[in-house]
Amino acid sequence: MFKRNYADEKNKQLHEIKLSVLDLAPIVSGSHAGEALGNSLDLAQHAEKWRYNRYWLAEHHNMRGIASSATAVVIGHIAQGTSTIRVGSGGIMLPNHAPLVIAEQFGTLESLFPGRIDLGLGRAPGTDQLTAQALRRELKGSAEDFPEQVEELRAYFNPTEYSHVKAIPGEGLNIPVWLLGSSGFSAHLAGQLGLPFAFASHFSPDHTTEALRIYRNHFRPSDVLDEPYAMVGMNVVAADSEAQAQYLSTSMKQQFLNLVRGRPGQLNPPVDDMDDLWNEYEKASIQQTLRASAIGDPDQVKAKLQSFLNETQADEMMITANIFDHQARLRSYEIVSQLMK
Repeated sequence: MFKRNYADEKNKQLHEIKLSVLDLAPIVSGSHAGEALGNSLDLAQHAEKWRYNRYWLAEHHNMRGIASSATAVVIGHIAQGTSTIRVGSGGIMLPNHAPLVIAEQFGTLESLFPGRIDLGLGRAPGTDQLTAQALRRELKGSAEDFPEQVEELRAYFNPTEYSHVKAIPGEGLNIPVWLLGSSGFSAHLAGQLGLPFAFASHFSPDHTTEALRIYRNHFRPSDVLDEPYAMVGMNVVAADSEAQAQYLSTSMKQQFLNLVRGRPGQLNPPVDDMDDLWNEYEKASIQQTLRASAIGDPDQVKAKLQSFLNETQADEMMITANIFDHQARLRSYEIVSQLMK
């Protein structure tokens, strides 16, 4: 089978691809989940106005700084408050759930909001091992069973006449299924199944190029896609000046620092100097983790986005902005939307 050589292709331009939002529904220091979810809806409504393509929410558990643990519920909240933007999961951590339950939940969402729901699936627990055990109880699912779980879930949407268990709602609905990954495993599986693939470059940048190569090289046309369709994640902190953007980005850097130290918490206010908080080893580690980030004024952010697009030849970019102040967060997404025209 003929394989496209992406390295030899003419570089895509930002205005030629779609742009989407990944929202972790951040609970900022001194706030609460209700305010975070209200901010998410406000951001989604602005993103729709600014013509972003889709708005995804991620499943995380036992995280004091993230309000999207009941991901399907939050998707319904966002979809109800918007009218055109696609809304979905980035992603549902499938080993945490019975595939039938996910089929029913997303079948319900698709029934309520026809043609607007995406189902992105991940194989990680989205939490620590103790919480994963609490989530799964007697369920036998694990990351190693992910391919079988994906197959079971998809079968609920497209059952045969011999299927005895039905997903109602869900059966017969066209809900786009994406595979998400931060390594090569899901890239290989997405290629084999002919599904769209989203890579978590925003926290696993070093594996991006190889994962996309695996996905494209193993891609088999399906009734879903004729050609590979790849989306990459990026952290973006855009502001009207570089100094302001660098200052705002310290909230995100503190968040990663807390993860490195095993003390995840709420999103902290920005600080004047990160060198007062991290040591040289932590600084180098976090800077490497955040390599797929665009921080700066509009021109700097545009150059970084274009550079990463040249590197990945992605079909779509999904950006996330962990910014403490909600108005500054809105402004960051507005700036990026203007860059894509």
